[in-house]
Amino acid sequence: MECMLKDRLEALDIILDQEQINQFDEYYEILVEWNKVMNLTGITEYQEVVEKHFLDSLSIVKVMDMDQAERVIDIGTGAGFPGIPLKIAFPKLDIVLLDSLNKRIRFLDHVIEELGLEGIRTIHGRAEDYARDGKYRERFDLCVSRAVANLSSLSEYCLPYVKVGGRFVSYKSGDIEEEVNDASKAIALLGGKKERIEKFQLPDTDIQRSFVVIGKTKNTQKRYPRKAGMPTKEPLK
Repeated sequence: MECMLKDRLEALDIILDQEQINQFDEYYEILVEWNKVMNLTGITEYQEVVEKHFLDSLSIVKVMDMDQAERVIDIGTGAGFPGIPLKIAFPKLDIVLLDSLNKRIRFLDHVIEELGLEGIRTIHGRAEDYARDGKYRERFDLCVSRAVANLSSLSEYCLPYVKVGGRFVSYKSGDIEEEVNDASKAIALLGGKKERIEKFQLPDTDIQRSFVVIGKTKNTQKRYPRKAGMPTKEPLK
């Protein structure tokens, strides 16, 4: 088990020490145990978790130099992806995990405590609400999200957290050109600019992935994000 994780991550030029490997293994064990009583993930086999959660989360190194990011926020983190793998692999990161479901927050707090992680915390609530809080608005070098939503909606949730000069990276799969084109006006309206799309295959798998990298070029207007639910119900066009 341990060797597979090391080998897969080395394909991304990520080298872990024994403590980090142990943290990933413990994370997996806690995930599977808690998943018996709450729906965290439909993926529980070790190899699949390594490939579809750990490896996928960390593949952001293909588009980001993680040494250049200090403060990171993970919007709609769910069971902690990509935020917790990023924290384990890059301990210097200061990470905030945001999720709207309190039971998932309890799980994440337990993982953080059991793994002895520092410089990472959870916040429970809606992205639209915290984006209006001065402690979080435009305070982050990097916003990440693996949440399933169209890019226009995600940009409204995420770009308000990113400071000018920072980036929002959306984890996507499949053909996304049309989705990106449809979101171009929304991205510009929110103070962003599409920098690149990176398509790739996860190492030693047949899993196709894409990253959409959006740079923050100017402050987001105060009217955004709109009130709770609106970014999903009526995406900006």
